[in-house]
Amino acid sequence: MLEIVLIGINHKTSSVELREKLSFTYEEIENGLKKLLEKKDIKEALIFSTCNRTEILFVVFPDRKNKDIVKKFLGEYKKISIYKFQDALYTYNGDDAVRHIFRVASSLDSMIIGEPQILGQIKDAYKIAVANNSSKVILNRLLHKSFSIAKKVRRETGIGDNAVSISYAALELANKIFNDLSTKNVMLLGAGEMAELALEHLISCNVKKTIIANRTFENAVKLAKKFNGQAVKFEERENMLLDVDIIISSTGATDYVLTAHQVKKAMSSRKNKSIFFIDIAVPRNIDPAINQISNSYLYDIDDLHNIVDNNMEERKKKAIQGERLVEEAVIKFRQWMANLKLVPTIVAIKKKIELITQIETEKTLANMQNISQKDINAIKRMTQAIGKKIMHDPILFLKNTGEHRDDYKYLNFARHFFNIDDTQLKISKGHNKNG
Repeated sequence: MLEIVLIGINHKTSSVELREKLSFTYEEIENGLKKLLEKKDIKEALIFSTCNRTEILFVVFPDRKNKDIVKKFLGEYKKISIYKFQDALYTYNGDDAVRHIFRVASSLDSMIIGEPQILGQIKDAYKIAVANNSSKVILNRLLHKSFSIAKKVRRETGIGDNAVSISYAALELANKIFNDLSTKNVMLLGAGEMAELALEHLISCNVKKTIIANRTFENAVKLAKKFNGQAVKFEERENMLLDVDIIISSTGATDYVLTAHQVKKAMSSRKNKSIFFIDIAVPRNIDPAINQISNSYLYDIDDLHNIVDNNMEERKKKAIQGERLVEEAVIKFRQWMANLKLVPTIVAIKKKIELITQIETEKTLANMQNISQKDINAIKRMTQAIGKKIMHDPILFLKNTGEHRDDYKYLNFARHFFNIDDTQLKISKGHNKNG
């Protein structure tokens, strides 16, 4: 009986230094899969590698040696002693391996629960496996189920709906304040990393115009070129308040670079059109009193952190529902695997009884004189129906496996009972695959 096994390391079990040493590029994955399939007992394989994890998913006959072979391959291929990483490895078999890959695809096992990138990364790894013919019947089914359960978890729980990074929280707030960002202008004050990232997210929403103001004008020009925007002198920032709708500030200034007085003056000329400030600087760049001005919205780094923390708690609650959906999918996949084990035996039993009824019918018909074609067809239909009736109950018994029943024992008994040998099983497997 074939078994699904997963061996890997991730951000929970190993340091970033170790993960770097065991990570695979796309080219290394291709070569690695070829080497894995050279091992005669490994029937299917997939290698999945990101900055947070490296995992090898494979199909083998249940034997501890096969797992050791994969661990040895990992050490030899990455040129690192197995003793340096074996304590960080985790191994999952059967249902546990299925559950793990479902959880990973659904982003329930990620460093940031609900992050969307992981599913695309697994799909990329699967494409490489398919291209190299290392993913076949079992892994094909498993990976497609992984994709569908991941989409179901995201759709039914909304686990990815709430921002869990500072830059995404800023974007989420901007979307709440302005229904349509494509008509809004954005100004970046300074060049802090988080502010720049927030600007990238806003630009992805097709904001109308981007303005960069920095104390070093040369840096403003570089950033403006990067974002296809306009560079202005830092001293022009107050004048820009008349034209921009969103201001992201992250300078190294120790005093406010925008005051309530400046904003209040600009608001009269703006005819009180809403303006949104995102202050990601520490110490703060923007006067908190701006929040007292009508149609002015100011959020600082603490406000954004609070939003992120609340959203993370919300994602954890939704993850509980996601775990239930995963568990349901594991049960369904287990039933599919059980049926997969049954197929060769059931096909062999059917073929044997069909052959017996055909041979005995032909014998009987050969000894009958003056029988019409109509009667011949009727006798054939009758014997075929008898054969199907004989097969019905044994096959129904084999298919309706109980949760705590030893399927292998009953399969083995059925093979002996109907005198099905290994040759007939192999023929049945081939027939099923081609059919």
